[in-house]
Amino acid sequence: MENQDLEFNNRIQLESLQAAVNDIKEELRKVIVGQDTFVELLIAALLADGHVLIEGVPGIAKTVTAKLFAKVLKTDFSRIQFTPDLMPSDVLGTSILNMKSSEFEFKKGPIFSNIVLIDEINRAPAKTQAALFETMEERQATIDGTTYPFAEPFMVLATQNPIEQEGTYALPEAQLDRFLLKIKVDYPSLEDEIKIIQTHHERKGKKPQTLIHPILNTIDLKDYKEKTQAVLVEEKIIKYIAQLVSNTRNHPHLYLGGSPRASLAILNTAKAFAAINGRDFVIPEDVKKALKPVLNHRIILTPEREMEGMTTENVIDMIEQSVEVPR
Repeated sequence: MENQDLEFNNRIQLESLQAAVNDIKEELRKVIVGQDTFVELLIAALLADGHVLIEGVPGIAKTVTAKLFAKVLKTDFSRIQFTPDLMPSDVLGTSILNMKSSEFEFKKGPIFSNIVLIDEINRAPAKTQAALFETMEERQATIDGTTYPFAEPFMVLATQNPIEQEGTYALPEAQLDRFLLKIKVDYPSLEDEIKIIQTHHERKGKKPQTLIHPILNTIDLKDYKEKTQAVLVEEKIIKYIAQLVSNTRNHPHLYLGGSPRASLAILNTAKAFAAINGRDFVIPEDVKKALKPVLNHRIILTPEREMEGMTTENVIDMIEQSVEVPR
């Protein structure tokens, strides 16, 4: 009997991680209705140490969810509203002359925080976007020749309205690639909409932030990230990921396929899904679950298919069905 028990024990103790994830979900459910997938993807990105792009029409709680997600973590939080006149110094900070010492002092901008919410990222001009993307990739900022590293954790949650909306600048492919996941948020179902109205009515004017309490501190989070990295991935799963991404590069419906960074993003996200589910090994279902949020913003349809009304999700489904699932 003892041997049988041993076989079912995880190499990595994931009980506390799983419990923390469930606590975060429960805490957010107090305010956020029907966005379980959205919240789980945010948690997966946090464990996989990646940034998230959130897309959807105005008014569907993109910003509120991101703000409350930051509140369940015992970390610093800042919010930057991107506008067409925003300068890089408004994001990174600027050097100011100290009259007493007659020397320049660097005043850190709002990007120097743990969880940074950027509202309407596609409204800012290219040079401001470029300043942000250096910080996302390098996790540091270089100002006047001095490099300032960021404190851990550092995660950017950026919201964008669909490109068709006026006054928006499409993010270039190289910059989109910096985001681990792109989460598309849709309108709620009728049942969820009724619940949203009811809970808002029952709050009687109380701000949603006052109902949410911090759950996870930075020390535990660092531990959970390390455990997520240690999740086991068999060679057949690695080949499965490589085959899926490789198929995006020679697909007749795609003008641009996924890069090796996309493969790594699928790997890291699949590990996070395994850890969230209390498993210390990745299964093909974890990989499948990661495909759309990882690939959606990294692949581009050919103009002909786009005109026919095809979506990137349709092509991802085709590719998923064309590759044999490892057993």
